Amino acid sequence: MSKSYRNQLVFTVKDRCRVCYTCVRECPVKAIQIINGQATVVNLRCIGCGRCTTVCNQGAKVFLQSGGEVKSILTSPGKKAAIVAPSFPAEFPEADDYRKFVGMVRALGFDYVCEVAFGADMVAREYERHFNQPASEGEISSDCPAVVYYVRHYHPDLVPSLARIASPMVAMTRIMHKKYGDDLKVVFIGPCVAKKAESSEVDEVLTFIELRQMFAELRISPADVVPTDFDPPHAGKGAIFPVSRGLLQTTNIREDISERDIIIAEGSENFRDAIREFENGLIGTHHLELLCCQGCIMGPGTSRGGKRYARRTQVSKYVRQKLNELDQEQWERDVQEFSTLDYSQTFTPEDRRIPLPDRQEIAQTLYSMGKKEPRDHLNCGACGYDTCEEHAIAILNGFAESEMCLPFAIEKLHRSINDLNISNENLATAKQALKQTEKLAHMGQLSAGIAHELNNPLGVITMYSNILMEEAPEDDPVRKDLELIVEQANRCKKIVGGLLNFARKNQVWLQETNVVDLVKRSLDSVIHPDNVAVEFHSNVNNPLADLDQDQMMQVLTNLEKNSVEAMPPEGGIVKVSLADTPSEIVVAIADTGTGISKENMEKIFTPFFTTKELGKGTGLGLPLIYGIVKMHKGNITVTSNANPEEGPTGTVFTINLPRKRSV
Repeated sequence: MSKSYRNQLVFTVKDRCRVCYTCVRECPVKAIQIINGQATVVNLRCIGCGRCTTVCNQGAKVFLQSGGEVKSILTSPGKKAAIVAPSFPAEFPEADDYRKFVGMVRALGFDYVCEVAFGADMVAREYERHFNQPASEGEISSDCPAVVYYVRHYHPDLVPSLARIASPMVAMTRIMHKKYGDDLKVVFIGPCVAKKAESSEVDEVLTFIELRQMFAELRISPADVVPTDFDPPHAGKGAIFPVSRGLLQTTNIREDISERDIIIAEGSENFRDAIREFENGLIGTHHLELLCCQGCIMGPGTSRGGKRYARRTQVSKYVRQKLNELDQEQWERDVQEFSTLDYSQTFTPEDRRIPLPDRQEIAQTLYSMGKKEPRDHLNCGACGYDTCEEHAIAILNGFAESEMCLPFAIEKLHRSINDLNISNENLATAKQALKQTEKLAHMGQLSAGIAHELNNPLGVITMYSNILMEEAPEDDPVRKDLELIVEQANRCKKIVGGLLNFARKNQVWLQETNVVDLVKRSLDSVIHPDNVAVEFHSNVNNPLADLDQDQMMQVLTNLEKNSVEAMPPEGGIVKVSLADTPSEIVVAIADTGTGISKENMEKIFTPFFTTKELGKGTGLGLPLIYGIVKMHKGNITVTSNANPEEGPTGTVFTINLPRKRSV
């Protein structure tokens, strides 16, 4: 009986994922979901082949570790047995005598160490009986759990075609319980990750990689153990099961196309092709011997970098040694003893296929990635999918992202660069407009000052001229002169009124503004020498506020420019920081400049007052800033120190602006 998927077999270590899509490309069932560029294994779709763990060079894909559970079994009461897959000689060539390897496993604390190869002997006999029966419908070998999962989940209609024969691991577990008792704890050690979820009859499954880790932790080496043989029953030719065509060789059946219809397929792509053709009826009368890996000697639970044919040679060498030393009569007695056991296995379909999206949806998704015509379907495979259409289907099913398409990503990058160039041009234009606005603002302040000074004397002239004109008789020649004075005085008042309208900014055009972006743009527009560092810190929870962007940009750039110009010859630092409360935004512009003297602090917002040398300032900047802040119903304060004896010199302007204001 298969284990439920209560434990996920393969995981992603997100910090290591480099968005190469190799795992997507290599996964036979596309059980990888890409979210924000991160590859995650979808447990319900995974068949546990472990292919992604072997191809990920960054180590971002790891399989379920069972070392802790095995250690708990070893420290628990009762008898414990390790059943070792016949591929162990390929993994541990350093143990030149297999008895040393058995001694190492026994040193972990196992009471019995037996070969799964004897279970393979018994399974081979079952297959041999099938092969010798009259030809019937074709069937699929069931000893590779990843292949079985693939059939159950993605070709559920073929489940009846799975050979109802237990795998060598399950068969050996049943043999161990019969020989050593039902309360025996059994741990399988082998090269396969999918075995960890294959059967509940096995207590735990340990890969060869995990076994090496346990050896390293306990410092167990071939030189430090007493060589011992496997516990009975001993295996025969079943030891050759893990290599290519191992099942046929164990059953003594020749792969002769003129005699039998047997097809052997290894590797994630080949076994899928064979199953598809089998399902389509192209090879319906054949027996399929399928392995997800290129033989169990290359399973995902083996050490990385192993050479396939060198490993095959190690297994072959071990098999020859075993057969030369095999007590044939005892082996036959063991076979006879355990021949009455039930080696059958049943399988249930678990359909995990996802219905195909509508053709129109697929076409729209392809169109959104610039694939408007068939010639745009490059099918380059950079996304991990074989075709652009498969990629589009994966996007619609929530397993992929459009950015995985390399041509699409490159085109998108080109568009972003073009947009950035346009933004830079707009920024240059905005800087120029800002300079012009600053000039106009200064002129407006000057006009306001002139108008203010002229309004009072013009009012006196107009008033007394009207009084004199009323007192003068109608025929008095002086009356005409007085009328001319009144007329010209009124004309002057209109001219002064025009100046006031130019200077007066009595309206603010509020719009929702991202204050963080606004401050960043203001800093970009201020030129500063290399010896002046500009820093920006934002600690706002909500950057949105109702502001007049143009006027507030003028406030920020003027203050930032003043801070830069206030620096001593050796330079300094300008710090702009943002903070907020639920009701207001707080902007602080601080510098390490020369500071403002105490006698000038009260004058800084007075029009035409400036401490700059002639020609470098008009004294209108800060009054203009003050007016804009007040029109926003805000507040501006300043602290400064110009005396080095009292501490570091510098100035801090703090502006408090209401977040929302109706106009």
